[in-house]
Amino acid sequence: MSKKCQVTGKVPVRGNSYAIRGIAKKKKGIGLKVTGIKKRRFQPNLKKKRLWFADENRFVKLRLSTNALRTIDKVGLPAIIRDLRAKGQRI
Repeated sequence: MSKKCQVTGKVPVRGNSYAIRGIAKKKKGIGLKVTGIKKRRFQPNLKKKRLWFADENRFVKLRLSTNALRTIDKVGLPAIIRDLRAKGQRI
C-alpha cells in the first residue's frame, strides 16, 4: 500500500541530511562546515483510523495524516467522504 493520505494527498518527499562540523561563529569559532550530504525521505505522519459515519450508520476505515484528522474535525466527515467519492475513491 502506498504511503499516501486519502484526504490531503500527502506523500513522502525527498531531501538531504547534512553532517556538520565545527564551532559556530557566535561561539567565537570559525563557523560550521558541511562535511557530508546524504539523501533522505520525509515520511507523512499516517494513521489508520476507524471513524463513525452516521449518515450510513457504519464505521469507515481511512488512512489519514494527522493534518487530515484536523481537517475532518473542522469540515466534518460527511463533507470529506462526499469529496472522496466525487474523486472516484471507493469507501
